[in-house]
Amino acid sequence: MTLDQRIVKHCWCLSVVSLNCWNSSPETGLVMLFLNVPLPSAPPSVLGVIPARFASSRFPGKALVTLKNKPILQHVWEKAMLARTLSKVLIATDDQRIFDVACGFGAEVVMTSRDHLSGTDRVSEAAAKTVCDIIVNIQGDEPLIDPAAIDLAAQALIDDPTLTMSTLKKRIDIPSEITNPNVVKVVTGFGGDAIYFSRCPIPYNRGVNEAYYKHIGLYVYQKALLLGYSSMPVGPLERAESLEQLRALENGHRIRVIETGYESLGVDTPEDLERVNQLISEGNSLTNG
Repeated sequence: MTLDQRIVKHCWCLSVVSLNCWNSSPETGLVMLFLNVPLPSAPPSVLGVIPARFASSRFPGKALVTLKNKPILQHVWEKAMLARTLSKVLIATDDQRIFDVACGFGAEVVMTSRDHLSGTDRVSEAAAKTVCDIIVNIQGDEPLIDPAAIDLAAQALIDDPTLTMSTLKKRIDIPSEITNPNVVKVVTGFGGDAIYFSRCPIPYNRGVNEAYYKHIGLYVYQKALLLGYSSMPVGPLERAESLEQLRALENGHRIRVIETGYESLGVDTPEDLERVNQLISEGNSLTNG
């Protein structure tokens, strides 16, 4: 008798014993039936990856620029470490200077290829080297990132294994952002899945007081989707809008979009750095330590 046959016979015998015990003693039968109940599966492992490169066109070396006595990248990493859903946080870079500084403040760092065209590709390489189920792509230039926003986006995939991708949206409060092509807008269906992302104002305003939502670029992926993302064909909508997330929609993947109050603020220029400094002075806190 093979091992598989012995396991099947053993399980069948347990079921028969459980039923017989129930007939003679319900209490004993409950114990025996409990033995037949499969153990709950382990919760998914969630990996946070912070892609960081030195060669930014508008602000070279911004990841290592000092903000309140720490590199911007360190602030992002410390905030990510506070997210309760993350099992592990990695920094993914192609630059030895970033690697050395990140190791110096205690982060786990992965060196990646210099040939990646996007941060998503860099995150994918880091994820491929790591045992995990879900990956959160955390922007490396947002020192005010809210750990609760990371948790909000990640929890969607933790709670619903049928989802393969999620992200965030925030209601637009500044009217000029509606027509600003640098502020990406998103519309969603009743179930919360994205219908479309655009640099144009969507939906069209017919004089009705509709709410507009901007996309917050924090992405969560099931590992299989992320590892295959770069190989998916780029469609006409992605090319027209220059929005990478449209690749998922054009290839038939759902994107769950969760509303947040978190206001994303990336440091893309020296002027952005001054703005962040101003916000901190006005009471927006960084991590302590």
